[in-house]
Amino acid sequence: MGPNRDAGPEQLVVEPGIGSEVGGSVRNLVAEPAASVVAGRRGRSAPDRRGVGQPRTATLSGVNKLSLDALARELLGQARSSDAGRSSETVYGGHEHVLRQTVIALAAGRELSEHGNPGESTLLVLRGRVHLVAGEVTWEGRDGDLLAVPDSRHSLHAVEDSAVLLTVAKT
Repeated sequence: MGPNRDAGPEQLVVEPGIGSEVGGSVRNLVAEPAASVVAGRRGRSAPDRRGVGQPRTATLSGVNKLSLDALARELLGQARSSDAGRSSETVYGGHEHVLRQTVIALAAGRELSEHGNPGESTLLVLRGRVHLVAGEVTWEGRDGDLLAVPDSRHSLHAVEDSAVLLTVAKT
């Protein structure tokens, strides 16, 4: 995808790259229009199909902008073709920040196995249908639902091809 021709001088260019095993970071670009950012990728993600030199662009108006819908579509395509059946990309934050937001795509029937919670967390279901399971309790999430992730160990199951925005505030 090329630059947004309608964009003014404030243009965000996010270049594909390889981040750390558990995510990367995006800098605040309000003071740095047209700066490059490496958006981190979590381990086990399918390779970035845009390839080097094909940046994702968005126009800035005092804030960073990214189409979660477009990213969800892209990651779902990668998840469907991945042996692991999942793909993810950290869109904000990382280990150096308290807040981290990651889009996670899961192919139907796949799951993120039981794991602990590193801090307060929510899941926003961008598309599809998921089950968030903690012990004997199951919550269902559909397009547009916001689920508060329990403090206890939990897992996430994709009932159908799904993409969620995981927001974690480390405590």
